[in-house]
Amino acid sequence: MLSRIYIKNFALIDVLDVSLHKGLQVITGETGAGKSIILGALRLILGERADVKSISNTEEKSIVETEFALNNRFKKFFIENDLDYDQQTIIRREILPSGKSRAFINDVPVTLDVLKELSSQLIDIHSQFETSNLFTAEYQFKIIDGLSENKKIAEEYQGEFSDFQSLKIQLKKLQTQLAETNKESDYKEFLLNELEELKLDDVDYEDLQNQLSIQENAEMISENLAQILSRFHQEEVGILSFFNEAKNKLSKISEVSHSFSDLDERLETSFVEIKDIISELENEAENIEINPENLTLLSELNNKVNSLFLKHNVSGIQELKEIRDQLAGEQQGASDLEANIAVVEENIVKKEKALESLAEKLSKNRKKSIPVFIKKAEDLLKKLGLEKAKVDIQLQDSPDFNPFGKENIQLLFQANSGFPLKPIQTAISGGERSRVMLAVKKIIAESDELPTLILDEIDTGVSGKVAEEIGNLMREMSSDMQLIVISHLAQVAAKGNNNYKVIKQDVSGKTQSTIVSLSDEEKLNEIAQLLSGSKITEAAMAQAKELIG
Repeated sequence: MLSRIYIKNFALIDVLDVSLHKGLQVITGETGAGKSIILGALRLILGERADVKSISNTEEKSIVETEFALNNRFKKFFIENDLDYDQQTIIRREILPSGKSRAFINDVPVTLDVLKELSSQLIDIHSQFETSNLFTAEYQFKIIDGLSENKKIAEEYQGEFSDFQSLKIQLKKLQTQLAETNKESDYKEFLLNELEELKLDDVDYEDLQNQLSIQENAEMISENLAQILSRFHQEEVGILSFFNEAKNKLSKISEVSHSFSDLDERLETSFVEIKDIISELENEAENIEINPENLTLLSELNNKVNSLFLKHNVSGIQELKEIRDQLAGEQQGASDLEANIAVVEENIVKKEKALESLAEKLSKNRKKSIPVFIKKAEDLLKKLGLEKAKVDIQLQDSPDFNPFGKENIQLLFQANSGFPLKPIQTAISGGERSRVMLAVKKIIAESDELPTLILDEIDTGVSGKVAEEIGNLMREMSSDMQLIVISHLAQVAAKGNNNYKVIKQDVSGKTQSTIVSLSDEEKLNEIAQLLSGSKITEAAMAQAKELIG
């Protein structure tokens, strides 16, 4: 319940501070007195855009503050948004002279999204020009679901539908990724196979170049090694024979002169090294084989490696290995995408089954409640002066799930007998809209816990008996909720549990608007004035007393 409104430095309002109560709260006032200004301020609490032009004194900030009496069902919202819960919760908007605005819940700064989420559960402002939501599927489903006691099923369905939509988005994203991956998949697979065929882990490029060079020059190497070994091993003129003779002679010299001992040892060491070199040369000579087939294989391998170097613009085996591993990873990535797509598709099927079951329950309950809605609506419309009005709700199966189930809805209306029912947006006139909306609000109020409802002159254009029925209807609605009504009808004002008047006056040469609570006597005078105009007659006073009862 909205228990207090405080407004400061907003348009024509210098300071406004008013307490509100349960039941029917009726606000009256002359046209232009400032009622729309108060509503404009309250819309800031609903999170609407703040306009710096609304600031009266541009050197000070503008403040709109509301206090609500809450019950424990709102605790969850406060916990989820890390806010301090209080049964007397204060919501405040501030507009700074710079044009910036700030929002607070119990003095904790919040974003406008958080503010909107909470305030939308607390206030519903409806004016005579705001009936377009009656034409929306969302609102029409809200009407019938309220009567069908579908609230819990609808909440469960919407949770499943939200997950379903997320899964579809996820699936589309994965499919797009897979399509992009598959565009180059064949070529990348070819490159990977090409690299894997070379068995790069077994390739030593330097050794390959050496082996190839040996094979290409095997005949020359073999001939030269043979000549070298021949020079070493000739019996009379061979190098080893001469070296051995020199070693023996130097050994004899070192026996008679120790100054040659060091040279003798060095020559002995060299002789041993020479013999070892000759032995290795002999081994190499034995291993040298002129093998055209081996040369062909080595040449082919070398050509393939060099071709891959050129293709991938690299210069080493290690770089080719890195490219191979990257391609293998990408191929695995495609396989992972396919696996993920399969999982998501399976989850979508599960969600579809859950949604199908819930949608059937919703539809079954709705179809049972349609006759109840028709009777309630037509009875109310008769009381509101639309004696011939007919309404209906049609449900049509939908091939796809939507936020409300697996069906579409259409509210049909006709104000005059003898004419076919048509979709309400094409069949309803301006003068009928407010009364139809009031009837709908009344039906919703009976089946749902509505927030504080503010009706702004939706009774415009009616009088007499219809006006009295509107007042009775509003009084009846206010028995289960707080209903704040802005009206020019004496019949409505007479039903108020509490009455207020918006007045405009000059204060120190400046026009200001404010609101005052009316006493019982002031309420009587106000109703009489609504009946007779500025000059209150005895007849008007008598009629006012009769209306109040």
